[in-house]
Amino acid sequence: MTILSVAYPLAPVRESTAGGAEQVLAALDAALVRAGHRSIVVACEGSKVAGALVATPPPCAPLDARAVREAQASHRSAVRHALSSQPVDVVHMHGQDFEAYLPPANVPAVVTLHVPAEWYGAGAIRASVHFVFVSETQRRNWPVPMQRASVIPNGVDADAFLTHVSKRGFALVLGRVAPEKGTALALEAAARAGVAMIVAGEVYGYETHRRYFRDEVAPRLDGTTRIFIGPLNFARKRRLLTAARCLVAASCVAETSSLAAMEAMACGTPVVAFPAGALAEIVEHGRTGFLAGSVDELAAGIRKAGLIDPENCRRAARERFPVSRTIAAYFDLYETLAGSRAWISAA
Repeated sequence: MTILSVAYPLAPVRESTAGGAEQVLAALDAALVRAGHRSIVVACEGSKVAGALVATPPPCAPLDARAVREAQASHRSAVRHALSSQPVDVVHMHGQDFEAYLPPANVPAVVTLHVPAEWYGAGAIRASVHFVFVSETQRRNWPVPMQRASVIPNGVDADAFLTHVSKRGFALVLGRVAPEKGTALALEAAARAGVAMIVAGEVYGYETHRRYFRDEVAPRLDGTTRIFIGPLNFARKRRLLTAARCLVAASCVAETSSLAAMEAMACGTPVVAFPAGALAEIVEHGRTGFLAGSVDELAAGIRKAGLIDPENCRRAARERFPVSRTIAAYFDLYETLAGSRAWISAA
């Protein structure tokens, strides 16, 4: 098969990315190449993929409406070029603005719904596309009926996260720094718990994100017990996840999934989280972490994290969230859609 994967125009696909959508795309791209298929990826410059990269210009700063329009136009051109230059069996869209560069209806397309429903445009849901939910919680809470949809939960390679690092006393926040991620709330909980905290992730160039970091996050950093270290490569992420007493996920929106939580468990590290969307599905309260209804309860969970057996976390990652299952399900979907295109062409 030849699969054309299309990333969100404003986020590069690479090892250190903070975005779950980019991580899923990267895993599928690498798996396609390993399996002998042809993988083509449309993504912005700075991306590193296993297949063939069709690079679009990096988004200009600041990341405002104009930057978004220009990035979408570049993506439209790149998708058209990729489709016209070689046969493509299936197009797989990962961006929340996918409708801005969706190919013609005669090309089988699958869209993975990585973000909450309200983040998609009014014209995004259409019958010609097969949609994928990334958790049962997301499917159950989706506000409108879907004619062509399936559920393929995200997963992680638990073996890749095995490393020999001793536990230390700090709590960890991992991911993009943004209001919806509740980074400031996590820092407040760590302060109330009297526990050190490391915030690792990226502050993207959106004005709301930068203002949030400046006004809400930075004042809670002290440079010693609560620090911000920026984005991580894989090796450093694995090391910090393994050393942490817990991962804190203080999300303020209904998460569709949480690769960070799954990665933490793969490292034997419990997750202390608000039960926001799929986080309530991923974290088993009292077994692989703690679910909290307030900042004070987050603080209590941080203090109790040492009571969780790390092996329960590792077992959950291996048994409940294997990336091999995710990849196999997408491959089956690709083959089904590619087969339907072959039948239509023959007819």
